[in-house]
Amino acid sequence: MQTNRKIHVALLFGGNSSEHDVSKRSAHNIYDAMDKQKYDVSLFMFTKDGVLLGDQASKRIFDGEEEDDVVADEYPKIDVHNPLAPILALQEVQDIDIFYPVIHGNLGEDGTVQGLFKLLKKPYIGSNVLASAVSFDKDMTKRILSQAGVRNTKYAVVTPENKDAMTWTKISQELGNTVFIKPANQGSSVGIHRAVNEQEYVDGLTDAFNYDFKILVEEAIAGPKEIEISILGNEKPRASKLGAVRVPDSDEFYDYQNKFVDASGVVFELPVILPEKLTNEITQMALKAYVALGMKGLSRIDFLVDQNGVPYLSEPNTLPGFTNISLYPQMWEVSGISYSELIDQIIQYGLAEYQRNSKIKYDFEELGTEHVGKKEYNLDE
Repeated sequence: MQTNRKIHVALLFGGNSSEHDVSKRSAHNIYDAMDKQKYDVSLFMFTKDGVLLGDQASKRIFDGEEEDDVVADEYPKIDVHNPLAPILALQEVQDIDIFYPVIHGNLGEDGTVQGLFKLLKKPYIGSNVLASAVSFDKDMTKRILSQAGVRNTKYAVVTPENKDAMTWTKISQELGNTVFIKPANQGSSVGIHRAVNEQEYVDGLTDAFNYDFKILVEEAIAGPKEIEISILGNEKPRASKLGAVRVPDSDEFYDYQNKFVDASGVVFELPVILPEKLTNEITQMALKAYVALGMKGLSRIDFLVDQNGVPYLSEPNTLPGFTNISLYPQMWEVSGISYSELIDQIIQYGLAEYQRNSKIKYDFEELGTEHVGKKEYNLDE
């Protein structure tokens, strides 16, 4: 890559997840904050059906045109019989230096587009296929965290195969009389329910199964304080100051509505002032989790702190939001890194990780003539 020209960034957003519109907002903010003296930016939006629109169509949506109208204009141009149709728009531009996915949820955080970038042999920001996949799956995340000694809440996994055995009586005996029901592979509080009795438990599971076939049922933390921390880096990650989220007393938890739609009743403490011991414990837990999960580039990690001041890691987010409400960039701003500088660093970490992986060698040995050993069959008489 030449150093005397701008870095060409392909900014991908949208997707066929419940966080489609959140992704659009995040991408717009990132695009606006990018230093156009350093970067040429091409836009690619995944529609709600998972088809990638090209730069011009994506810019029309960025400029305020109704998405449905733009999609209606573009779909007749797509050869649906071409197996590469969902990603064919990438051929519109050349010499992409790095992919910058801002796709929350499915496609973006589950390792899907990371696999695409690897096939294309191009750098990209954020975690790789494996780290993205295990960090998106709440069950796999907890398994790795527990093995690494990072405190997290007790839970049970419910699937269509075992749900009849996972009765409210069994769950409440194991996890307590208040539980949270969560699809294992969803984000932004989609499909999440709080249950305090059998009917709420059954209804919550029924809805959650609309979003995944693996459901986590977690113990509730008494009077929790929601704490978030931003992580940045590759082999030597660093942590921001901590932020806190206080939701209105009338809300049961930090749900999709007050995360992305109406945060007028939410209080954000930036940075939050906690006892030094607790601040250090959360910071070290976050960094330990980041390394254990193999994350790279960036992550926002969420915690719950109980009434006794004991922190529990709630979940990591490998491609955190960059909306006006999102805490990831705000926590770095109060830690001394501006929005624009943060994007610069995220891109540089993506390029550095690609260069690091390019040093891995693969040896290919020709097999030559195949020689098969003698087979002895022991048949039952």
